Amino acid sequence: MEYEVINMSMSSNPNFVSVVRLTTSGIASKMGFTLDDIEDLKVSISEACTNAIKHSEEKDFEIMFYIYEDRLSIEVRDKGIGYDMECVEDPDLKDPKTSGLGLFIIRTLMDEVDVCTCGKKGTIIKMTKMVGVEE
Repeated sequence: MEYEVINMSMSSNPNFVSVVRLTTSGIASKMGFTLDDIEDLKVSISEACTNAIKHSEEKDFEIMFYIYEDRLSIEVRDKGIGYDMECVEDPDLKDPKTSGLGLFIIRTLMDEVDVCTCGKKGTIIKMTKMVGVEE
């Protein structure tokens, strides 16, 4: 299956997450996503970038957009210490905390989510949203 790739290397400055959100919105709009889906993508990419900024030990992180005819897959790669995914519990929605909701939100809004944590080499959050899929 053919696809195009857009690769961004971003500073770990939280002020630049808006640039990633705008890029995501532009790509998704050109692909024909609905406004609701674009909002879901923007929230998800913001959460993934916030995780990368928070946990990366480097001054930058990468975002890769894989543009297919029927879907958009986005990878956010950091160079942090990683974590054990088996130990990440679903948040208590009756008593939410200000942190720890990111992956839960991403999983709720996206069609597919895969998290690969590679020991001390970082974490990759790969999320996919299908174009034109009704819930």
